[in-house]
Amino acid sequence: MAEAALLACDWGTTHLRAWTLDARGAVVAQRDFPLGVSKLAPGEAARRFDMEVRPGLDAQHLPAILCGMVGSNLGWSAVPYVDCPAGLGDLARRLTAVAEGVRIAPGLRCEGIAGGPDVMRGEETQILGWLTQHPERQHGRHLLCHPGTHAKWVRIEEGRIVRFITAMTGELFAVLSQHSLLKNDAPADDDLAFDEGLAAAGQGDAMAARLFTARARVVGGQATAQSTPSYLSGLLIGAEVASVPRLLGDLPQKVALLGDAALCDRYRRALVRAGGEVEMFDGEAAAVAGLFALGAAP
Repeated sequence: MAEAALLACDWGTTHLRAWTLDARGAVVAQRDFPLGVSKLAPGEAARRFDMEVRPGLDAQHLPAILCGMVGSNLGWSAVPYVDCPAGLGDLARRLTAVAEGVRIAPGLRCEGIAGGPDVMRGEETQILGWLTQHPERQHGRHLLCHPGTHAKWVRIEEGRIVRFITAMTGELFAVLSQHSLLKNDAPADDDLAFDEGLAAAGQGDAMAARLFTARARVVGGQATAQSTPSYLSGLLIGAEVASVPRLLGDLPQKVALLGDAALCDRYRRALVRAGGEVEMFDGEAAAVAGLFALGAAP
């Protein structure tokens, strides 16, 4: 087995994913920890990192690169955002040392759709890692979608993130399915209902009115209550796919989907229905590539 040379961590709101990497960026060992920053008391991150994460991967003496919400005011230390356009070198130059041998990657900031800023923390490392995985991605224009609780739609030009838009689709689904008139704990695994939701999404306009169809189709006798989560998922994802990419301007029709395979597949179905071309990529592999590239940058 190759010797570990770097401890790489994607430390988010709900959990921490950590890898030790060898000198070529290959994974030596991997562990998940239930140490999301939302579960930690102020000042606790450094202690838990030293007492649990390092020994958990036998990485007590390795240099460490961290990304994600650990660099927010909820985490270890608030690391300032880097303004777009930005590439790997811009982030590498702004890595912030928070302890001996421990550096945290900054997030990104760009102009948002309402005149204020839009921001991301953690996704930028995956996106830049995706760019490093194949040299041809460093050239030309790309449209990338990173689905999640707060989905990111990203415009990339010549290896740099130029602009992005955040859609709170995943969080909206959670709120509506847990705390609204549409509350339902059935699994969202009904493909037919999901496709019906995609069809009901239209062009993503009049969302407040379209949402009520999730209720009306049940009480009107046309569908079962158990199908509501799947229909709601299709409606929200369909509306996002129909409307958000247009806000980024003239872009390639082909979309790179980066992240969790099951969630990416839902977006794939929505995009194909809308006439788009899609390629899906593994988010974990991209995160590892991005963290390694940051650690190896001069």
